[in-house]
Amino acid sequence: MSPDPARFAETLVAGMPDALVYADAAGAIRVWNAGATRLFGFTEAEALGRPLDIIIPAGLRERHWHGYHATMATGQSRYGDGQLLSVPAIHKDGRRLSVEFTIVPFAGPDGRMEGIAAILRDATARFEELRALRKQLAARPDQA
Repeated sequence: MSPDPARFAETLVAGMPDALVYADAAGAIRVWNAGATRLFGFTEAEALGRPLDIIIPAGLRERHWHGYHATMATGQSRYGDGQLLSVPAIHKDGRRLSVEFTIVPFAGPDGRMEGIAAILRDATARFEELRALRKQLAARPDQA
């Protein structure tokens, strides 16, 4: 027997370990699950209604918003085909994180973009490990 689709979706979003963040066409956060709270430190109440800037490092915001608004205007994103993206992010306490994510664009019945959902996970430990390994390789005398 198949589960009720609405109950299934609600349970999946609430219980998934990955962060799920949905932002509307203006970039305001409208969905923030427990995984997002674990990853970024903001409670759902603190995040809902706020711009995505709360998790985007200041130096990357201009580039992010340029791409975000272009996607909202055109409905096209070079990342909408399931491509895994890796970017820096920020935690509520100011720590820098490395996150990997995929996006799901949401268009309304008229075809106009309504928002984007992102499924994110913390890749900080792996990123730091790779950086350390690259440093070790670069420091090897036989690599000169």
